[in-house]
Amino acid sequence: MLNTNTVSKAVRFALIAGATSAAMTTAPVAFAVDGDEVERIEVTGSRIKRVDMEGSSPVAVITAEEIKATGITRIEDFLNDMPQIFAGQSSGIANGATGTATVDLRNLGSTRTLVLINGRRMPSGSPSAGGIGADVNQIPAAFVERIEVLTGGASATYGSDAVAGVVNFVLKDDFEGFQFDYQFSMYQHDNDNGGVQRELDANGFDNPDGSETDGHTRDFSFMLGANTADGRGNVSMYATYRDITAVSQSGRDYSACALFPTDDGEVCGGSSTIPQGRFTDFGTAIGGNSFDLMVQGDEFVDRDGTVYNYGPLNYFQRPDERTTLGAIGKYEINENLELYSEVMFMDDRSVAQIAPSGAFFVTETLNCDNPLMSDQQREAICGANGLTGDDTQNVYIGRRNVEGGPRQDDLRHTSWRGVFGARGMINDDWSYDTFFNYGTVSYVETYRNELSITNIGRALNVVADEEGNAVCQSVVDGSDPNCVPWNIFTEGGVTDEAIDYLVKPLYSRGETESIQVSGIITGDLTNAGVVLPTASDGVAVAFGLEYRNEDLLLEPDTGFTSGDGAGQGGPTAGVEGSFYVKEIFGEMSVPLLQDVTGAESLNFETAYRYSDYSTDQDTNTYKFALDWRPIDDLLVRGSYQRAVRAGNIRDLYRPQTLGLFNMDSDPCSGANPAYTFEQCARTGVTADQYGSIADSPAGQYNSITGGNPDLEPEESDTYSFGVSYSPEFIDGFSVTLDYFDIDVDKAISSVPERYILDKCALDNDQQFCDLINRGTGTGTLWVGDDNIMSTDINIGSLATTGVDFDVNYNFVIGDMGDIKLNVVGTWLDSYEIQSTPDSDVIECVGYWDRSICGAPTPEWRTNFRAAWNTPWDVNVSAALRFIGEVDELDDGDTSIDSQTYFDLQASWYATDNLSFSAGVNNVLDEEPPIIGNAPSGIGNGNTFPGTYDALGRYLFAGVSLKF
Repeated sequence: MLNTNTVSKAVRFALIAGATSAAMTTAPVAFAVDGDEVERIEVTGSRIKRVDMEGSSPVAVITAEEIKATGITRIEDFLNDMPQIFAGQSSGIANGATGTATVDLRNLGSTRTLVLINGRRMPSGSPSAGGIGADVNQIPAAFVERIEVLTGGASATYGSDAVAGVVNFVLKDDFEGFQFDYQFSMYQHDNDNGGVQRELDANGFDNPDGSETDGHTRDFSFMLGANTADGRGNVSMYATYRDITAVSQSGRDYSACALFPTDDGEVCGGSSTIPQGRFTDFGTAIGGNSFDLMVQGDEFVDRDGTVYNYGPLNYFQRPDERTTLGAIGKYEINENLELYSEVMFMDDRSVAQIAPSGAFFVTETLNCDNPLMSDQQREAICGANGLTGDDTQNVYIGRRNVEGGPRQDDLRHTSWRGVFGARGMINDDWSYDTFFNYGTVSYVETYRNELSITNIGRALNVVADEEGNAVCQSVVDGSDPNCVPWNIFTEGGVTDEAIDYLVKPLYSRGETESIQVSGIITGDLTNAGVVLPTASDGVAVAFGLEYRNEDLLLEPDTGFTSGDGAGQGGPTAGVEGSFYVKEIFGEMSVPLLQDVTGAESLNFETAYRYSDYSTDQDTNTYKFALDWRPIDDLLVRGSYQRAVRAGNIRDLYRPQTLGLFNMDSDPCSGANPAYTFEQCARTGVTADQYGSIADSPAGQYNSITGGNPDLEPEESDTYSFGVSYSPEFIDGFSVTLDYFDIDVDKAISSVPERYILDKCALDNDQQFCDLINRGTGTGTLWVGDDNIMSTDINIGSLATTGVDFDVNYNFVIGDMGDIKLNVVGTWLDSYEIQSTPDSDVIECVGYWDRSICGAPTPEWRTNFRAAWNTPWDVNVSAALRFIGEVDELDDGDTSIDSQTYFDLQASWYATDNLSFSAGVNNVLDEEPPIIGNAPSGIGNGNTFPGTYDALGRYLFAGVSLKF
């Protein structure tokens, strides 16, 4: 067990105490620079220090000033605006939220993006499903010096997971003085979508109209730093507090109802689990007279398509409260030894809210002598079918628990991270760096207002006792004397006592733990004579050893593990596992040509890493790269890198469980199924079921998923080629173009459920037909335990190609200050998904859908920013963010037009110590694209909130005080 024994606690205490002590007395070394020697720096992507930021691998650098100019307090929101990054877990997710914030480079998944702090790994963000990627909530935005984003494989340098690339947060380690920052922000939107408002009025739903202001955020940060008296050390400390209030979907007209696409446009829809109760046989009634009814007064009437609008109560922005504390220290003992340390703490609590729970057709029968039914109701479902009070009828009940309030998933993550290291010069040519990096995340989940399936069944199995009172059968037979009848047969019949009996809070606890121990030696072989005759500098090398251990524990309570939560979509299984990896790695940089005609410099780089996993897997990763500077103004670079991703603990060890997946519709459902009877029969549909199978009104279906301890590591090949040009004759101008080609093989994934369904129905492939379980009752894929089995295997492949570009032009306008112009963007040429080696390759560039491509993958994403630094202590900037158009895959109904957002920001440096800033993002209050039946988990509020500005204008104002 993690974090439960004396040794573990002692190690943790020693680590934190040691790191804190070092922070208070030590700090990293700033190596002296002799004469005209240029200081070498370490840039993300290599352990060998260079004299500039530009090398053979493309690295995008975002400064602290650029982050502050946006007014964004959540790091993930800022990163999601970058053209190379796609939305992962964000604050706009409600159903399926993990409470974390993750980074997804190239749309290859957050687990294929390696996230570092000062070049060292972050721990897994959460033990829960979907949250194992690094949680950037742990990053204090105010303490960030810069962010370096390396796009493309980097496993030879950093090990597993750097398939799509690396995001490295470089924190301040030499801060002096005191700084206090406060910012207040909020959203404002003018509700003026006439089409949706007419739909709301036509359905009798509440209609938000006029201006709405909400989503208030208060963000405080403190920084304190000082050098030691002898000037050889520094301690930099920070503390932040952030409080974000919730935004409900009821506050926006375009999210105030659950929209569904039709041939005539988007219409308000919802779930057939309704407050009035849906009583239906799904075509299986005993006696043959099918019915689909709801309660009116104390009678059954035809449901006539009535659905529940589940949208308004869902959170569009989750409330969030976060506290971070930390310190970075360094101290130079002598030129051969510098001690350094980092200690970081975060406590973050967020709540995801969705519509009330209920009986989601979790019972199959109803006794005809149920005393809660009126005579009319009894006749409608029993008497009309020739049944008496002694009989039982096939009845599936969908009844929404509106009396009990919305479901709330309270998610809390508390993390500790400590680093203790030593580095220095061995001699003039050799240096070393060794460190111990420990990170842990504690996870607490409390799920409120959920109903118990077991208790639902007992509360609906009602009989009359000897005195004629309606009581639960379980009270009569003594199996559950606490049972209270659930009177859903009469409007207003549900009692508080019944709700108290039905509601069963769910609890889960867990922890992730990561230990990294590494030692690196770097050397310059120039003085040793290892120099090519065509160059003046010698070969540089770096090599080292690394050990990493990963542990994960998730302990849900029996309410979760049994699947007894009515609205959970199936059981949540516990996970426990660990692995370790031992690695050896090396890098070499070889100057081939220097200061000759046609080559100011030509350098060759190579790297190799061997990894031996405790799971009986081993990997070899490597890199070959060239960078050529024919003239001072021009750099040409290219590289090939082999990267890997070994299965994480959830990939390897999570058990098989029932869950939900998104699909437009079951092609074998409805009165006129899209597939023929022969095709549907292959999937398990009987002749009696064909033409009468009910489709899921929420677009969600059951699947069985799970891990696989025999998974092999994924492998990827990354090719890149680029140029960087800074012409001398245009002062302040530079342009960078980089082509990338990433191909992932043996991808760890599950075969998409819709693909399984189609391969069975259309191709009669028995291996896929065996994975479909329609059951013997309704023939659906969403009622009860009906499902498609889709567990993890090494079978898929992903590939993406495109071009990143970055253009800058800085110039002075006389005595009016200076202008800085920047255009950064990505043109995506292809993004291909192949579910199995025999399946078709699906091209997702320019598309979105609910099952394969997922969130929008536009061809173009571009940001343009113009900043004016005036001579009057006022700086002004404006930005345009562009996201290209996308269509729904396979000629779907919903196309998304291109989106352009306009941002403004200004800052005033009132004194040397005091400054103010304010701004508006999405100045024109552009409404997000509306997506009917947006896929759960990545969609919310009829849109994709991580991709688009979902809430309207974002206004912010802040003050900064420095001493």
